[in-house]
Amino acid sequence: MLTLINKEIRSFLGSLIGYIVIIVFLTTIGLMLWIFPGGTNVLDNGYANIDALFYIAPWVYLFLVPAITMRLFAEESRTGTIELLLTKPLTDFQIVFAKYIAGFSLVLFSLLPTLIYFYSVYNLGSPVGNIDVGGTMGSYFGLLFLGGVFVAIGIFASAITNNQIISFIVAVFLSFFCYVGFESISSLAYFGGIDDIIVKLGINEHYVSMSRGVIDTRDVIYFLSTISLFLILTKTALSSRKW
Repeated sequence: MLTLINKEIRSFLGSLIGYIVIIVFLTTIGLMLWIFPGGTNVLDNGYANIDALFYIAPWVYLFLVPAITMRLFAEESRTGTIELLLTKPLTDFQIVFAKYIAGFSLVLFSLLPTLIYFYSVYNLGSPVGNIDVGGTMGSYFGLLFLGGVFVAIGIFASAITNNQIISFIVAVFLSFFCYVGFESISSLAYFGGIDDIIVKLGINEHYVSMSRGVIDTRDVIYFLSTISLFLILTKTALSSRKW
């Protein structure tokens, strides 16, 4: 399995897509935080925080993560190499998990350089270090979990089609719905009695909770359960090729 993980990571970093994703993510976040005037600009706000990073990043990942994952299974299905992969001495779940780890690694690689932004704001504070470190670290963990869910959704979308464009569109739709769709549904009058339950089914509710700096076990369980659900669905879609 480690061989497959290494192969996928090398494939990402050996092509332009991996570097394009990282560059686009960092450039977009950097421009919004430091260059473009407005509410997201750290210098304009005058507050020692990088909250704008954690507001913007999920929306950027909403498109970039499907761009990462759309080829993982769809391309192999199109070229026929998926059949060769399935003959390897690996279970279906090991194949799915290996590709998941590879996709998540690229998300992690894109997020690590943003620690420079945290370090910069930390030193710009008056006094130095006047920043909510706990809240910031909680937001980073929340963003990692959110990215992990988007990768799991993207892999599932890639497993149900051999067309990368369709995979991308399905992944964006499902990621968007899981992120804010449940909140929109809960606001409908039809669900007045269970609106709180519906809201808690969405990613944003748990992401915001972790952004407060408190790592609640319920939030962690939610993210891990959602990731597991989509990985199981991916395994099922992969296994269905043998039926």
